Amino acid sequence: MERVSVRNIVEFILRSGDIESSASGVRDAEAMRQGTRLHKLIQVNSGPDYVAEVPLGVEMSGSYAGETIELCVEGRADGVITDSLVDNSIVINEIKTMYMDVSKLTVPFPMHQYQALCYAAMWFMRNDDLNQITIRMTYCQITEATRYKDLVIKEFEEIVERDKTLEWFQNLVNEYAKWIIWSMKWKETRDASIKSMSFPYEYRKGQYDLVKGVYLSILRKKKLFLQAPTGVGKTLSTVFPAVTAMGEKIAEKIFYLTAKTIARTVAEDAVRIMTDNGVMLKSITLTAKEKICVKENVECNPNYCERAKGHYDRVNDAVYDMLCNESTISRDIINEYAEKYKVCPFEMALDVTNWSDIIICDYNYAFDPKVCLKRFFADNMNKDYVFLIDEAHNLVDRARKMYSARLSKELVMDVRRSVKNYDKRLYNALDKINNNMLDYKRSCDEFEVIDSVDNLVFGLMRTLAVFDAFLKDVLPGIKDFAGKDNLLQLYFDIRFFVNIYELLDEKYRIFMDYTDGGEFGITLQCMDPSVNLKEYLRKGRSAIFFSATLLPVKYYMGQFGGDEEDYAVYAESSFDPSNCLVMLATDVSSRYTRRNETEYKKIASYIETLIVARKGNYIVFFPSYKMMCDVLDNMEDPDRLSHPTRYIVQQPGMDEEDREEFLQCFQEKNDETVVGFCVMGGIFGEGIDLRDDMLIGVVIVGTGLPMVGNERELYRQYYDDECDKGFEYAYLYPGMNKVLQAAGRVIRTVTDRGCILLLDDRFMQNQYRALFPREWKDCVSVNVNTMSGYLERFWNE
Repeated sequence: MERVSVRNIVEFILRSGDIESSASGVRDAEAMRQGTRLHKLIQVNSGPDYVAEVPLGVEMSGSYAGETIELCVEGRADGVITDSLVDNSIVINEIKTMYMDVSKLTVPFPMHQYQALCYAAMWFMRNDDLNQITIRMTYCQITEATRYKDLVIKEFEEIVERDKTLEWFQNLVNEYAKWIIWSMKWKETRDASIKSMSFPYEYRKGQYDLVKGVYLSILRKKKLFLQAPTGVGKTLSTVFPAVTAMGEKIAEKIFYLTAKTIARTVAEDAVRIMTDNGVMLKSITLTAKEKICVKENVECNPNYCERAKGHYDRVNDAVYDMLCNESTISRDIINEYAEKYKVCPFEMALDVTNWSDIIICDYNYAFDPKVCLKRFFADNMNKDYVFLIDEAHNLVDRARKMYSARLSKELVMDVRRSVKNYDKRLYNALDKINNNMLDYKRSCDEFEVIDSVDNLVFGLMRTLAVFDAFLKDVLPGIKDFAGKDNLLQLYFDIRFFVNIYELLDEKYRIFMDYTDGGEFGITLQCMDPSVNLKEYLRKGRSAIFFSATLLPVKYYMGQFGGDEEDYAVYAESSFDPSNCLVMLATDVSSRYTRRNETEYKKIASYIETLIVARKGNYIVFFPSYKMMCDVLDNMEDPDRLSHPTRYIVQQPGMDEEDREEFLQCFQEKNDETVVGFCVMGGIFGEGIDLRDDMLIGVVIVGTGLPMVGNERELYRQYYDDECDKGFEYAYLYPGMNKVLQAAGRVIRTVTDRGCILLLDDRFMQNQYRALFPREWKDCVSVNVNTMSGYLERFWNE
């Protein structure tokens, strides 16, 4: 028997009309917290006959196209009132809290009315002697009020008849049954295909153990931290066992999470390999709204975008058509169906995720409180989701940013000026915020850590209610409001700042500083994202973190909320270590104190010695753009080298087309040596796949340590206090990760041969060498004179 919720049925089947980008419709942590408080306040003051939070569930049949299924429809009514003085008098109460001024409502919101009507139908089904029920929609404005008499409440009531309500409810369930019947049939077909599937290739060295480890982690509801060297086939080795678990009804849905677009393509390829081998899977790749929007500007407004107008009247037909005819749903397929049905491609794609087996998307959709997929993660229910987190080393900084918030004083001032002639209440509220921030600014010379921003946040909470009223009642009446973008930016910044404030604990620091442009701001900085990530991860069954550079693994386990009973595996490389020559220069450095013409000439000499030893393609990675240019100025004229050579240079602000043009220079059959000069940690530092002879050597100048700055020093101080590893956590581990990622560009397949040259004497120190992967155990120390011999022997083998 399929279990479905009232809310899911109502929101999916009964939605209609246009997409409206209404800021007041945003749900956030603060609104939910306040909503829970106000719910309880209303419930305890609603009389002795009021029963709060009444669970309702009915078993019933749903029919579509001659087929019938049994469903268990479940929900929870906010309140049920039984009048003890009147027989069979029942009131079903649905409570909704919102920032807007509810006293101005003239009718209830249809979705809320439908939800209450469903609960009435379910109550009728449990009580045969009832002929009428009153449904009540109670709207309460979110404020700081703590007494019931101070609440702003608006109520709407309607008496509903038994027969009409039950008929309406049955029709609704029948309409939803269409989707459930499709889903059940699909899962039967899918699971049957999975049972007969086998791994699509012969297992590489160590790959079977890797697949087994992922499967057992999912089975046992554990997290797995996987250091997987390039070439072990980590994508297929994680997707295959996750799909196996799905076929055994262990996993409900698979989220393949990435940081970069190229990794999503690799995931799509892995799924396609399986489907080409007969496995039936529905996968979808989500693209950011800004990239997939058909309009020049992203504005979900029916007056601006024809796709937004009537979107909900057409989208379900579009989704059903796509599900019946497509399996691996890419960006191009989404655009095709969106064009066919004239709907928003982004919103349609989100609806398709409800019915997909595998969702390939950015980290944000699972972990970011701003944009995570609320349909999967909004409630506190634990589901059998499996998170496959690719290139997991990127998640540390991304997660810290996700759970941090900043408020700009200049933005407050700008919006205050723009609303001055339109709304005195909002102007005054923002004026108070501005004055409050001015007090903080006066005590900040450059960078200051502070203990509390309680007064500021209380003012922001009060401002949100005024802001909501402006957005709903005033802004729509202003033609061509010039400051709209900044207005909405500030609105969402305030909301998010208040939300993050609710998360503050010992893993946060609050600081004030100025941007390079002199703008003052206050930041709630997440120092350790483990607790926040764990809150999202617990909503799934298992998480597999994998990367070629997940060293040291204990550091990443700590940052990602790993437990002692979770697993960590170092996958065995399938590459022959003799195919890679790793050289450490002993007499050169990128330290700031040694950056001079002499050192630049020495670095240039090492690069020239490497590239003249064999014609081919090379990339040199530098710690900064400036140092790259300084060394390039000291390189020998390429026309004077022993074989034809061309230098190409990464430029600031390269777009996707520039990036592709740069990579096209690395052709396998070049008639010349091509040397790319790039910045470590930049767009070419990871995520590019130059196989075979497209790249035969990488030079890494420096240890990749982040620049010393106020925020970075804050991390160092924090982790010195926490575990006496401030330098390691703030500088060493992030820096070496960039080094290892850059080095990983050169050996991509089992047949590749290539060199890695590390140019910094600090690589000789134990704390750096301890972070070398096992595959570098035979690295050799060289100087510019001895290097040629090693290269000659290596290339002649």
